[in-house]
Amino acid sequence: MSIFKTRENKKFSYTPRYYKNEGGTQPFHMERKFDQYRTTIDNPSGIKGKLLKAVYEWKTTQDRTTDKRVFLIALVLLILFLWLIEFDFSIFFN
Repeated sequence: MSIFKTRENKKFSYTPRYYKNEGGTQPFHMERKFDQYRTTIDNPSGIKGKLLKAVYEWKTTQDRTTDKRVFLIALVLLILFLWLIEFDFSIFFN
């Protein structure tokens, strides 16, 4: 038993009684919503592997406006948080 590992769900190979498998695929196979778009959803390879895949995907993305928007929102939230905890901003200005 490990603290950081989660249990995987049980997988059952259920086939309906009167189902004819003509296509060769499972009828109840469920994919994740963004499987076709993301590379980080593959097999879990630890925190380092997931982080490296996420950084690679971030570098190769074509939508730079979304990256800029997320960065700007994060920056505004950081400044708002520092203002709420009454951080001394005078250390940045002379």
